[in-house]
Amino acid sequence: MQKLARRAFLIGAGGAAGWAAASRFGARQPVLDGTQRLAPLAGSTHLNDASGLSATPVHTHLHLREDPGPALVKAVRAELRSARADGRPFNIGAARHSMGGQAIPRDGVAVTFDNGFVELDRAAGSYRVHAGARWSQVIAALDPQGFSPKVMQSNNDFGVAATYSVNAHGWPVPHGPMGSTVRSVQMVLPDGELVTCSRTQNSDLFNQAMGGYGLIGAITELEVDMLPNRRLVPQYTALPAETFATAFRDAIADPDVSMAYGRLNVGRATFFQEALLVTYRDSEDQDDLPAAAGSGWMAHVASRIYRAQLGREPMKRFRWWNETTLGPAIGGGAVTRNSLINEPVATLDDRTPERTDILHEYFIGFDRFPEFLAVCREVIPASYQEFLNVTLRYVAQDDESLLSYATEPRIAAVMSFSQELTQRAEADMARMTRVLIDRITALGGSYYLPYRPHARPEQLAAAYPRASEFSAAKRQLDPGLVLRNNLWDSYLRTL
Repeated sequence: MQKLARRAFLIGAGGAAGWAAASRFGARQPVLDGTQRLAPLAGSTHLNDASGLSATPVHTHLHLREDPGPALVKAVRAELRSARADGRPFNIGAARHSMGGQAIPRDGVAVTFDNGFVELDRAAGSYRVHAGARWSQVIAALDPQGFSPKVMQSNNDFGVAATYSVNAHGWPVPHGPMGSTVRSVQMVLPDGELVTCSRTQNSDLFNQAMGGYGLIGAITELEVDMLPNRRLVPQYTALPAETFATAFRDAIADPDVSMAYGRLNVGRATFFQEALLVTYRDSEDQDDLPAAAGSGWMAHVASRIYRAQLGREPMKRFRWWNETTLGPAIGGGAVTRNSLINEPVATLDDRTPERTDILHEYFIGFDRFPEFLAVCREVIPASYQEFLNVTLRYVAQDDESLLSYATEPRIAAVMSFSQELTQRAEADMARMTRVLIDRITALGGSYYLPYRPHARPEQLAAAYPRASEFSAAKRQLDPGLVLRNNLWDSYLRTL
């Protein structure tokens, strides 16, 4: 019973505030009535993403399943060559959990990688992996051998190369984004050349592709760091939100802490005034680690509690009490590192056809965190949106990626909204997003690019000062602009 309760409590350390649930809806398009539901989009071939609001026409959608090696490279080159000859954009994706078509080439050739190849190198402390392998497949390969990904996204159903391409982070500390753990990548450049990139070989391409949203090359495989899997014991600390940043920084500086995250109370009466800090340290017992667990029935019960918050302030108070009081009391036992991160985002799938999950993510320096809280208290409750969760994570400084969102050590605030599928709600979300970006950028912070494309181009340029450098490098490498997606078309091409 304790093990089940523990996993129920932990759901949301990643899933509830990591990435949006996989969309259950078909392609959607706006309708004229501001309060009417967005209607399904029928007709030609379209791809969508987790928002259900990014229906994008594509010319061709292909699945490539070859193992890394000559066969895969040959197939990628052939499709790239065909797209280039036809003047069509080309882009590779995996699970496509972005929220603004960042992995979709409009009217182009969309390739989905679907292969679980993973090969361990115990002596090197790394693993070689197919670009399209999902993190669940990585954990399945590493866990029996006693290893764990050094950094991965907070859920296990995303592609490994996709994580590198958006440079996503997780909640192991004291690390930076996932790209900081990648040793090398192989990718096919727009002209068809196969290159190996690392910090010592083609380092410029390595840094451009890290967080480059597939615009630099078609990645076929990666070599990535791994760590020993460990049995961990959690510690829960409730504290005022104003003091969270100091406590979080102290926890990260503790060499015994290997996993950490925080939460804030989202009830309107005490919005962002209370915090919870959860840290994990090694258990004294490291013998006979159990296999990485998956979602149990209690995890699904916890997800229903999460959903029950919608429009119900008493349920928000109950969930906060559960996380700060009941959960630590009955679910504070040891759990393996792999079990903590082996959770599919589908556990939190929204089954309400009138709504969709929308994520925001903002990055703020530790010293500006109290000001960040004040901005959020002013802006979010005044919106039309249903706010369900925020998880706070640590991101170490990233000086490698040209599109770095952590130019200093920062707190990442991952926010989960439930949005009506109406034009009114979409317009309000766009308005609120732009206000938050302006206010948080003014504090020296930044926002994350894989979500709804509501920012203005000048806001992206302000939050990502090297974006114009990235765009210039991309144009030089790919003068025909064959590698394109909605992020390029909407933003980066203008810089």
